[in-house]
Amino acid sequence: MKRYEVLQWAFSFLREHGREEKAAEMLLKHIVGEDGAHFFANLREDIDDALKAKFIKMVEAHALTGVPVQHLLESAHFFGREFIVNEDVLIPRFETEEVVAHAIEKIKEMKIDQPVIADLGTGSGIIAITLALELEHARVYATDISEKALRIAKQNAEKMNAEVAFFHGDFLEPIINEGIDPDVIVANPPYIAHSERDALSDTVKFDPDIALFAEREGLAAYETILAQMKMLPARNRRLVIFEIGHLQGEKVKNLVKQSFPESDVSLLKDINGKDRIISATIFG
Repeated sequence: MKRYEVLQWAFSFLREHGREEKAAEMLLKHIVGEDGAHFFANLREDIDDALKAKFIKMVEAHALTGVPVQHLLESAHFFGREFIVNEDVLIPRFETEEVVAHAIEKIKEMKIDQPVIADLGTGSGIIAITLALELEHARVYATDISEKALRIAKQNAEKMNAEVAFFHGDFLEPIINEGIDPDVIVANPPYIAHSERDALSDTVKFDPDIALFAEREGLAAYETILAQMKMLPARNRRLVIFEIGHLQGEKVKNLVKQSFPESDVSLLKDINGKDRIISATIFG
């Protein structure tokens, strides 16, 4: 078979099972080891039988079970870079790119020239590593309660030559224990309520539960982080940026104001017009 023929089969098979066609292209590019114009120029080349069998197996796995393409490829793109991912970490979402972009913009706007940044619940390390690479003079620390996730994050940092210090522990706890006083706190914590589990797509259910679900209708992680922040040294200002569920905006905003009444809190929408980011300047 020609490459384009097996690709057309995959398009049809994925459509029949309610999956997006672009998954086929991603998988075939991975299988043949080509990308961009080179990949498309060679679509009329024959495909090796062994590669064809491997491709078909991957397409069927994605279509029939919902296993994410990123897990099959063991990689995902974020902020223009390719990160290692597996079943131990959350697959990066575009909405989180918007969180990182806002963090970079806000740090520059506030003229924090040598920011000390803490990324809480780092997972694969995408936020911490991106900030370390995009902000030349930043010192970046990252925490996660999952040792398996930290292994992936460290692999990504090494792969991209990013200077990030990783700590095992619950959100801010290891940062406080190490005597680190961050200028900036960024977190994409678990924020889905357990009651919403059945409404999730089957692809999302392949992400680790610890990265998805939180008690108290999805608010427990924010409550924990805000409580831990009270143990940090007082300072003139501290920037805090949370990714949130699209129905949690006012609730998380109120949690921040309750914990730090003098804070300046903004609720920002993502590219789809949904509440996605809490951006707060904490005073005191």
